[in-house]
Amino acid sequence: MSKKKEKKKQKNGKLAKHQDSLVDKQPQYLGITTQLAANNNSTPKKIKRKIYEQELHRLHVELVKLQEWIKYKGLKVVVIFEGRDAAGKGGAIKRITESLNPRVCRVAALGTPTEKEKTQWYFQRYVAHLPAAGEMVLFDRSWYNRAGVERVMGFCSHEEYVEFLRSCPEFECMLQRSGIILIKYWFSVSDEEQEQRFQARLKDPTKRWKLSPMDLESRARWVEYSKAKDDMFNATDTQESPWYVVKADNKKLARLNCIKHLLSMIPYKDLTPQPMELPPRQRAMDYIRPPMSLQNFVPEEY
Repeated sequence: MSKKKEKKKQKNGKLAKHQDSLVDKQPQYLGITTQLAANNNSTPKKIKRKIYEQELHRLHVELVKLQEWIKYKGLKVVVIFEGRDAAGKGGAIKRITESLNPRVCRVAALGTPTEKEKTQWYFQRYVAHLPAAGEMVLFDRSWYNRAGVERVMGFCSHEEYVEFLRSCPEFECMLQRSGIILIKYWFSVSDEEQEQRFQARLKDPTKRWKLSPMDLESRARWVEYSKAKDDMFNATDTQESPWYVVKADNKKLARLNCIKHLLSMIPYKDLTPQPMELPPRQRAMDYIRPPMSLQNFVPEEY
């Protein structure tokens, strides 16, 4: 080997060691080593499925602890999930609720208001879904529809929109004075990522139902929705009730970040029920099972 090639090899070896030392010094988040991009953007772009599932399980254990604390202390918790179509709100909600008791943690996803509801006080139909003591309600979209889709699509008058921006902070302060813990999340997704998710939904028959004519219309009004979101934040991102923005271009990381933050918002203690010892099963001494031929069974196709 020539001296020139040998020097180049040594140089590459030193460079590799230097890069390894940088990896060791990279910031840790939720047990995940983030990879720094060339432009010094430290936002992690990918996460291995195994690490994601391990971290999600760990957070699920903590969510159960939070659930038991909410029930024990009689807390009333409202968590609002807002964001553009296909931002990942529903996926995050699903990962929060899948290990929890639906009697403690429930989801409120209201549809289009009825003709009767349109004549009511705007917040009235949402009030019926607020939590009682010992409950947590996750709003998959909320009263902020008026500041977003209703404004952009013209489903409310300008006067109604202005009144909403004025009265919404007052309404939320009223909820908080009544003892409700209010947490608001905005899932932020880029137009490129949203487009990819729309295209994926079109190709997948199990997800095609997620696309509606309204979604396609919102796709064509990206700028209008951006302006509406900015105005909404200006009016309702208050010190008492701030918005928390979740970067959502990576669904898995968005879920982990959101759950981790939610857990940090409510101090709790571990009241997880202790394991119980199961007594021996009783033997059926005086019971004779009826013939199976008398019952209707589901065909065993699998």
